[in-house]
Amino acid sequence: MTATAVEPPAAARETAGAAVEFRALRRVFGATTALDGLDLAVRPGELLALLGPSGCGKTTALRMLAGFEQPDGGEVLVDGVDVTGVPAHRRDVGMVFQSYSLFPHLTAAGNVAFGLRMRGTGRAERRARAGELLELVGLGQLADRYPHQLSGGQQQRVALARALALRPRVLLLDEPLSALDAKVRLTLREEIRRLQQELGITTLLVTHDQEEALSTADRVAVLRAGRLEQCAAPAELYARPATAFVAEFVGTMSRIPAVRADGGEVRVLGRRLPVDGPLPSDGELEALVRPESVRVAADPAGPDRVVAASFLGAVTRVTVRLADSTEVKADLPTEAAAGLPVGSPAAVSLPDRPVLVDRRAV
Repeated sequence: MTATAVEPPAAARETAGAAVEFRALRRVFGATTALDGLDLAVRPGELLALLGPSGCGKTTALRMLAGFEQPDGGEVLVDGVDVTGVPAHRRDVGMVFQSYSLFPHLTAAGNVAFGLRMRGTGRAERRARAGELLELVGLGQLADRYPHQLSGGQQQRVALARALALRPRVLLLDEPLSALDAKVRLTLREEIRRLQQELGITTLLVTHDQEEALSTADRVAVLRAGRLEQCAAPAELYARPATAFVAEFVGTMSRIPAVRADGGEVRVLGRRLPVDGPLPSDGELEALVRPESVRVAADPAGPDRVVAASFLGAVTRVTVRLADSTEVKADLPTEAAAGLPVGSPAAVSLPDRPVLVDRRAV
């Protein structure tokens, strides 16, 4: 039997990807510098996550692209055109907020069609477009329900459909999942990624959740104090962080004392290792090591001691206190971790591979 290709809905056949660029973007609020010369280019059709701690400038950058904030310096470009002074309603940008921001007196279909009504689109076309988009986000049967009759996840799907109704060239998502519970958040982020790929729309996602950023985005831009620390694909960002800040913000890192050795190498836990990236020219050093790179073995005469263990399914995260009181985390197969109960002596070692080195944290 031959499979028949199913034609996707018209909304899923749209390609609205636009190139976006921030050039030397600067924004100051009183004594606080929200953006300090941000340079960042977003490729057409990609989903780029802006990741960083609270106050790092990621939402400010998003609002400047939307036209809700004006920079104190620099430019915002869409497809090479400077839109810095263009009003928000003329930027062809859709935005989804954390708080949904649905109109309580309008049905799901009414909310989705609202922007079209403001643009003077005819009733029949508005209804068709709203119905199509609600089908696309899995809410076709709930078109006549009001926001208070919908769950949080359903309300956010309506907000997403509303943002897509005007066929924007750029979609902005400002912490869209943070108000949802864990299970709904996981499901909806997968749906957002599916829709984004189907539509081919350039999307910027603001989040402080590293797992959300790494599992959803094509590239992740890590911001700190209004500046870009690194922008890379998730796998590269995790495996080859450009700075100590990125290394510790994206995933878990243990800091282990290190000593300079000849040839630009360092000695860590008695082993001489090459350095990944620049070696600080002065100060005491520490190697930054991910839990999956740490080896722990039971050793009755070992100088180290297991002080904690957290079951994570197939992996158990074991915390070992070294002889110098440094605590190191190691991800071990749960079967292997069973032989390392809390309180038992052990020996910690590292594989022969380059390590990221930083000055000792004060």
